[in-house]
Amino acid sequence: MNDESAPRDGYVLDDQAGYLLRQVSQRHAAIFQRLAPGGLTPTQFSTLIRLHEAGPASQNELGRAVAMDVATIKGVIDRLKAKGLVAVKPYPGDRRRTLISLTDESVAMIAELHEAGHVITDETLSPLDAAERTQLLALLRKLT
Repeated sequence: MNDESAPRDGYVLDDQAGYLLRQVSQRHAAIFQRLAPGGLTPTQFSTLIRLHEAGPASQNELGRAVAMDVATIKGVIDRLKAKGLVAVKPYPGDRRRTLISLTDESVAMIAELHEAGHVITDETLSPLDAAERTQLLALLRKLT
């Protein structure tokens, strides 16, 4: 940017948190798409990992656990069910709710998902040294 086009009020897009976070997010999404097993999306990946960590959950519980709203988690569950990666059945004691659990096929994928997650994170953070990685992750946790 030359002096003639420099903002007079000091606002520079390249210095804005949202702009930088979006660029990092786009870079990470491209890495994820290239390396994720089974054509999973980041939301599908997170859902399977959370189910593995916490066990079967209602749709609402699962949505909260993966930071997704009700409509989004429903679509994710529907797509995972169509892929044979989650099972859906009535919630014990409350037929209005559903209980979502992993299938044998998705349980068999967990080690591969963990490995892919490590590789994706390592590639996303590759421009940073170990101390910078630790600091960035701590700062991101603080922002959430």
